[in-house]
Amino acid sequence: MNHSIALVVFSGGQDSTTCLFWAKQRFDKVIALSFLYGQKHQKEVELAARIASKAAVEHVVMDVSFISQLGRNSLTDTSMVMDEEKPAKSYPNTFVPGRNLFFLSIAAVYARERGINHLVTGVSQTDFSGYPDCRDAFIKSLNVTLNLAMDEQFVIHTPLMWIDKAETWALADELGVLELVRHDTLTCYNGIPGDGCGHCPACRLRREGLQKYLLSKQEH
Repeated sequence: MNHSIALVVFSGGQDSTTCLFWAKQRFDKVIALSFLYGQKHQKEVELAARIASKAAVEHVVMDVSFISQLGRNSLTDTSMVMDEEKPAKSYPNTFVPGRNLFFLSIAAVYARERGINHLVTGVSQTDFSGYPDCRDAFIKSLNVTLNLAMDEQFVIHTPLMWIDKAETWALADELGVLELVRHDTLTCYNGIPGDGCGHCPACRLRREGLQKYLLSKQEH
């Protein structure tokens, strides 16, 4: 295993871009792995390629569009109206069942074939949605499972797990990429880069975090 290489699961959004630069600071070599999973806004992968180029990291794109055929959700099904609020007793329909399970499992196989044992993902338990595949318990469980399944010693890094969006902006700033993350990434569920549409859940969370961070920066 090469301990100086990390594989980053990379969507081209705020979180994974922050993680990409976090990894660049800690590992000798970083590879970014993006997925085409039938998402409506495949533009994110184009933006991911541009960001990877700016970061001078190798960028790999993999087609896993079977994910969109397994279940219905508003990120892959154009006929569904996206939930703008989280339903009281369930997950918003922006939840793509199994997405992080598949992404990390595929990333681990890809990493194994290249002698890489560090995987990095931008999941966060503090996200508004509480998606089950963003929870720390899931990541720890999957880490054990992947190690058992392939008799390897993978380490899944989750730099954002316990921080909120304001702290994620602070980390991007600390890494020297706040402007790049703000203007070049795509977080918006409606597919608008940068500050996005402003009203979908992802944009609201992102904007509130940025405002909170910039305000705290002024105060200090």
